[in-house]
Amino acid sequence: MADGPHGYRTDDVARLLDVPVHRVRAWARAGFVSPARGPRNELRFSFQDLVLLRTAAELARGRIPQRRITRTLLKLQRELPHGRSLTELHIHVAGDEVVVRDHGEPAWNPSSGQFHIDFDTADIASRIAEIAPATARAEARGAAAVDRFAAATGERADPDGRTAGDWFELAVELEGAAPAEARRAYGRALALDASLADARVNLGRLLHDAGLIADAEAAYRRVLAAVEHALAAYNLAVLLEDAGRSTEAIQAYARALAADPLLAEAHYNLARLYEQQGDERAAIRHLNGYRELMKGR
Repeated sequence: MADGPHGYRTDDVARLLDVPVHRVRAWARAGFVSPARGPRNELRFSFQDLVLLRTAAELARGRIPQRRITRTLLKLQRELPHGRSLTELHIHVAGDEVVVRDHGEPAWNPSSGQFHIDFDTADIASRIAEIAPATARAEARGAAAVDRFAAATGERADPDGRTAGDWFELAVELEGAAPAEARRAYGRALALDASLADARVNLGRLLHDAGLIADAEAAYRRVLAAVEHALAAYNLAVLLEDAGRSTEAIQAYARALAADPLLAEAHYNLARLYEQQGDERAAIRHLNGYRELMKGR
């Protein structure tokens, strides 16, 4: 189904979404997805493309005109997070209003309007996992081969010629269908280039999801020891909050805001934590900060 970091073929996407192949190609021409090209110049779609195409398929089933679908999804395309897992997104569409929730955080609205759709992007990953076990196994074998090569030679070079960036892209694609293999791929990217902060942050999130809390915390803290990274600090704060370490979580959310003052979700979570601690003034300050930033969206 997926060929390394090159993504999903048109016929696979059509089968996943239960739409004709020509419809997938038409949506690709509409411009709200940006598929890559495979070795034979065929279209290859990323998981982010699948999220948008799934939304398009649901809107089309609601008999929404193509022009409105394109306009709505162009707006959504600009807002979807890149370089991180999309499997925890929850999308609700009402008219041209697309409301997205990310990992239990406050909703954000890239557009406005009236028809109704409601789905989790995780179900796309579930369907991918059902029809792509061979791909996941092949990637696991590839990662194991690299590990054996490194152990035998002491070199960090990749015998398959993959760069750290290639492994990073592969890991992003594997997150939905095969998170364990995605963790291995992020590990290979970091073995080739330990400075890839985004790879280590994504790996930390996958470790957190797998219940490997200490390993996840170590990954985030290693990033933050080298650079001020808003997402690393934010994810660390979420982990600390989940672990009941509220005071440390507040410090990490504040660090995330210092690195990215536009991180509205950090304001929201700080307001909630300060309210729990009885600090009403701080809670109101951060709630106002959240509301002010959301106005801009």
